[in-house]
Amino acid sequence: MPIAVDIDVMLARRKMSVGELADRVGITPANLAVLKNGRAKAVRFATLAALCEVLECQPGDLLRWEAEDLAEAGGGGVGEAVPEAEAEAAAEA
Repeated sequence: MPIAVDIDVMLARRKMSVGELADRVGITPANLAVLKNGRAKAVRFATLAALCEVLECQPGDLLRWEAEDLAEAGGGGVGEAVPEAEAEAAAEA
């Protein structure tokens, strides 16, 4: 995925554990792990804001865009159709 999540970097800078961050943000450690490991399809702005508040950082400190080779990613790109079920699941996350 072209969006990389750098929560590990901020956790190390703040000397904070994943469990402590999850508790302070109000999400489960499992959901934080999904986000931290780059497997999340979406993140709510409220969750992002809570992460930034607890970690005392900006959204750009946690998220960054990386170019992705379209051939390796299986094609797609801007305007690619997203299956309805996947779009709904992302909206619920």
